[in-house]
Amino acid sequence: MSNSPLAEWRPSPNFNSRNGEPIDLLLLHYTGMESEDAALARLCDPEAQVSCHYLVRTDGTRLQLVDEKDRAWHAGRAAWSGARDINARSIGIEIANWGHAALEEGEPLPPFSPRQIDSVIALCLDILTRHKIPARRVLGHSDVAPERKLDPGELFPWHQLAKAGIGHFVSPKPASPEPVLALGAEGEHVADLQSLLALYGYGVTVSGVYDERTQTIVAAFQRHFRPERIDGIVDHSTLHTLHNLLAAIDEI
Repeated sequence: MSNSPLAEWRPSPNFNSRNGEPIDLLLLHYTGMESEDAALARLCDPEAQVSCHYLVRTDGTRLQLVDEKDRAWHAGRAAWSGARDINARSIGIEIANWGHAALEEGEPLPPFSPRQIDSVIALCLDILTRHKIPARRVLGHSDVAPERKLDPGELFPWHQLAKAGIGHFVSPKPASPEPVLALGAEGEHVADLQSLLALYGYGVTVSGVYDERTQTIVAAFQRHFRPERIDGIVDHSTLHTLHNLLAAIDEI
């Protein structure tokens, strides 16, 4: 068994074989449920057919639900760098947090507690000692499934993880008021943007048309790398951040 010494074993029946796929991606989620006990119950319910390798509670307690050698069911329909079976090649961490569902109830987007983030950092560092996962492949659910998911959300402190040596992050410039590219634009500049997003890993089609899917993927990129403003509109800050991330790949 491949278990973290930092987590209590709480097995879920929801897993299958990776079928020989390499583990080269670490995927972070929030549970999206107000009750973390209800989230844990769902992740262990055979009828729900969802699971993850680890769950981090709000108090920082860590639970392991699926052995790292097995394929947990956390990513769903997703893609990254041409791969579509993200579950087969990833380790999934669910972080107990109500997330954007809170907005539907008139509540503000709930932050992650410092204790919880410290726990996530320790768990990620532990996982990375066993698996050669590139920094640029430590991702959020919204990166690999931008049309379906928003987690772990714009309040997740990716910059804090990067300071601890986890993930890929560059300091973005402040958002600028003037748009560079937006919905409905067409031409070479749009194709160049789409090519850069695809080169980083996003599942965008290089069509030269700034369609709704491109807008959604740009919003997902902003949510992870430039959360100051998430509108799916490319400004100089968004473009600068994307260029800097790609330039930094050779340095990590």
